[in-house]
Amino acid sequence: MPTATVTEITIDPVPAFRDNYLWLLSRAGRAAIVDPGDAALVFAALAARSLTLDSILVTHHHADHTGGVAELARATGAAIFTPAGESIMTGGAPTRALREGDAIDVLGERLQVLDVPGHTAGHIAYHAPTLRALFCGDTLFAGGCGRLFEGTPAQMLASLRKLAALPADTRVYCAHEYTLSNLRFALAVEPGNLRLQQRSERCSEMRARQMPTVPSTLAEECETNPFLRVTEPQVREAAERHTSGARISDESVFAALRAWKNVFA
Repeated sequence: MPTATVTEITIDPVPAFRDNYLWLLSRAGRAAIVDPGDAALVFAALAARSLTLDSILVTHHHADHTGGVAELARATGAAIFTPAGESIMTGGAPTRALREGDAIDVLGERLQVLDVPGHTAGHIAYHAPTLRALFCGDTLFAGGCGRLFEGTPAQMLASLRKLAALPADTRVYCAHEYTLSNLRFALAVEPGNLRLQQRSERCSEMRARQMPTVPSTLAEECETNPFLRVTEPQVREAAERHTSGARISDESVFAALRAWKNVFA
C-alpha cells in the first residue's frame, strides 16, 4: 500500500497598507493568517487560492495587525489566537489567549509561543520548529527591531536575544518591509561589516525588482543586525560615540542604538 504524501505548508506574504506583510499559511485547502490588519486583502488572497480560513494568529494589539480580525472571524468562524497580555478587538468572537510556554496546532503543525515584550507590553511571537519559521510581528525586523512604544530597552534586548537563540536557519517572517532603511542605519553603525555590505546590495537589487526582502534568517540577522550585535566592538564604539564616549553596558548600547535609529534619516 503506497504511503500517503503529506502536503507541505506554503507561506505567502499578503502586502498591506504601505509596508505591512500579513502572512498567509496554507495546506490542502486550509489556511491561517498572521496579523490580519485588513480583512479585504485576506478575503481576496483566500479566494485567489481557493482556501478556507481555519485560524487567525495575532502578535500584538496595534491596528495594522488586528484591523481585520473581527470581520474575518465573523465571516469564517476561524479560531483566534491572541497575546494574553493585550486586549484585541474581535467583535465578540472568542479567543484563546496565549503566553510563553503555550503551544498551538495550526494546519497540522505545532507552534510554540514566546513572550517578546518591548514594542508592546504583551507582544508574543510564534515559532514553528518543523517549518523553521518565526512569526515575530514588530519585535525583530530584517536588519532592525521595533520601536519601544510600551516596553523598556532591557525588555526588548532580552526578547531579541531569546529569538536569536533559536536555530540559526530559522526564517524570520516579520511584519514590515523596513529592510532598506534598517540596513542604511546598520551601515552607519558598522560600516566595516562585509556581510552587511553584501546584504545591503542584495536587498537593494531585490527591492528594485519589487521583491520582498523577507523572510531573512536568524543567522543573517546575527551577522548583520546591529540590535543583535551589541557586544561587537564596532557596534559598541558607535553607540558610545552617541553617549558622549561613556563606557556602557549591553542594555545601554541597545538603548543608544534605538534612540539613534529613532532620529536617523
